[in-house]
Amino acid sequence: MKIVVTGALGHIGSALIRELPLYFPEADIIMVDNMMTQRYASLFNLPAVGRYQFIEGDVRNIDLGPVLEGAHAAVHLAAITDAAGTFDRAAELEANNFEATARVAAACQAAGVRLIHPSSTSVYGTQNELVSEDCTIEELKPQSPYATTKLKEEELVQALAKSGGLQAIVLRLGTIFGASAGMRYHTAVNKFCWQAVMKQPLSIWRSAYDQKRPYLDLLDAIRAIAFVIKSDLFDGRVYNVLTLNATVRDIVECIRQFVPQLQLSFVNSPIMNQLSYEVSCARFRERGFTFAGDIRRGVGETVALLAAANGR
Repeated sequence: MKIVVTGALGHIGSALIRELPLYFPEADIIMVDNMMTQRYASLFNLPAVGRYQFIEGDVRNIDLGPVLEGAHAAVHLAAITDAAGTFDRAAELEANNFEATARVAAACQAAGVRLIHPSSTSVYGTQNELVSEDCTIEELKPQSPYATTKLKEEELVQALAKSGGLQAIVLRLGTIFGASAGMRYHTAVNKFCWQAVMKQPLSIWRSAYDQKRPYLDLLDAIRAIAFVIKSDLFDGRVYNVLTLNATVRDIVECIRQFVPQLQLSFVNSPIMNQLSYEVSCARFRERGFTFAGDIRRGVGETVALLAAANGR
């Protein structure tokens, strides 16, 4: 089996490439990354059990035909992912992310390769307490250029799945937490862990402290991707994938268990509104997937990795 992972050196990708050989022994793992974030360390110490090939290149301009030839599935993780940092870069983000998705999807369609397209639960913006994939158009109100582009990508992939013969699935992932070789610290849980360990006040969006949002353990993200491939679940549908719904207050109190002296600094941010909602993952559970992630484990693991750098 051949599995192609774009954006292979990022937060999710760097963990996924290490785990895929455990789920698919003897698989050829083709890693594609443009090295824009220079996460060379993601390639260090890959497990000996894996059969790897790294391709440095941008999926928007490399020849994807040979990359995808003979592949069973492609996991398209290549994207600019810093939602909070995209407000003044909307045009750049759309040109990068949407164009990359359009090109990968078309290449998968042409090559007969199954496509896993990770989207984001940040596409939701609802007054309802609970939201699912069957929500109304009015409940799809992305709160950032990143999320707006993700929704547009979803529509493209689903259109190709319905009319163009593309075998695909869209996974709306909750905010990722958990450590990996290529992790960054712009998402909520990771950023808070960094600030706490470095004895910096946690930057809390004032309007968000008691809002509920969906979070996804990195281990559950990897298990979900492997589950889709093993189950051949490429039905063209959208699935919410999340470990838990939690408030920022919940996350802060979890981190406090490991860093008791943490301090808070409340700030304003354009990315957040006054909405609070939970996201349902019942559809994915109904396909037989069981979430096993744990926020305390993920936070503890991340804090432990950082602690030695700050005398803890």
